[in-house]
Amino acid sequence: MRVGGAGRGLVGVVSGNTPEARGRVLDLLLRASPDALVLSVSVLGDASERYPSVQRLASGGDERQRASLTSLSQAATGDPAVIVRQDLRAIARAAAGAHVVLALPGNVDVVAFLAELWRARPGTSALRDYFDLAPIAVGLDPGRLLRDLGCVHRAVQVFGDRPRAVPLTVAEAAARQSEAAQVMVLGKGLEEDRGRREGSRALLAHLNPSATVLFDDAEADDDISLMTLTRPDPRWAVAGPEDRLDVVAPAVRRCGVDHGVASVLWRSRRPLHPERLAESLPRIMPSVVRGRGHLWVATRPDAVISWRSAGRHLELREAGRWLEDGDTEGWRAASAQRRTLASWYWDDRYGERRNEIVFTGTELDQDRLRTVLDAAVLDDRELALGEAHWACLPDPLLGTVARGPDG
Repeated sequence: MRVGGAGRGLVGVVSGNTPEARGRVLDLLLRASPDALVLSVSVLGDASERYPSVQRLASGGDERQRASLTSLSQAATGDPAVIVRQDLRAIARAAAGAHVVLALPGNVDVVAFLAELWRARPGTSALRDYFDLAPIAVGLDPGRLLRDLGCVHRAVQVFGDRPRAVPLTVAEAAARQSEAAQVMVLGKGLEEDRGRREGSRALLAHLNPSATVLFDDAEADDDISLMTLTRPDPRWAVAGPEDRLDVVAPAVRRCGVDHGVASVLWRSRRPLHPERLAESLPRIMPSVVRGRGHLWVATRPDAVISWRSAGRHLELREAGRWLEDGDTEGWRAASAQRRTLASWYWDDRYGERRNEIVFTGTELDQDRLRTVLDAAVLDDRELALGEAHWACLPDPLLGTVARGPDG
């Protein structure tokens, strides 16, 4: 079955929160494209300075495709993205137009890994020259999903856009896996989890509003649903996978309340007072399952501060710089989406700076949530004092910024 463009191959990605959920999605995909070559990947390593061991196993496809992967007989040690990129180039050289399915384990941060895999390197041809990208398909066990989203006391080692693992809470890893998908197949799970499927589906629809969520039954078996697993995604044609990692991205929110699940969008064009923000967290976090967005914090006016929360765990960190007038290199490096948004929101004094977070949870009081956050931004008097005064504000969240001799 020919699924890519003329003379081009197709790469699809399958993942899941249990081996059974991942295997079920792979079975469905192979029903729609039985000639696909499956490249199953495992990554073994930790947060040490050692590179991980990367094992690949090829199945299906044709003889030329399998013969091109002569290095699969032994585990390779190194950057997982580099190793898999070499495999895909070998397949493209041996058999133009191949359909390859990457079956990735649960310890791979899918979007970050795919962004690194797809990134063009100086002096080498990019994978986009040979392959189109099919949707990322993720299989999810509903009981495991709900348990993982509440687990913030334990860390897992996850591989993504760097050769070595980074530690994430189990909840953060589960949220990222759900948000990576363009197609999610929600399994039946254990008998005691059957009643949670509709609630899980509602939660997934809010965590990832642009994805298609299917139940793993007759709904996932019809021909139309199966075709969504093999059709090239036009959204990749304009923007590369790395654009999905841009922290200054448009907030995507699902409106309405479904099985008690709701999403609340908060925006502000004023910088946050870090101490008041810290004091407001006990009133913000209890009902929030997931929060994602970016902040403009008064003590660090030039830095984009990313907000990632999963369960009761919140991570705030510097994630780049705000775009400035005359910063040609910064504008050129930004995605087309980011440049468009910056132009739309541009302020003559503060540029693109703004706060924007989407909170998803159960029984959220959106008016109360927005009121609490609105009280944490600078008031008119504080705003008028300017950045020299803001730098002296107490900051229990991000700490004091080291100042040079000139302040």
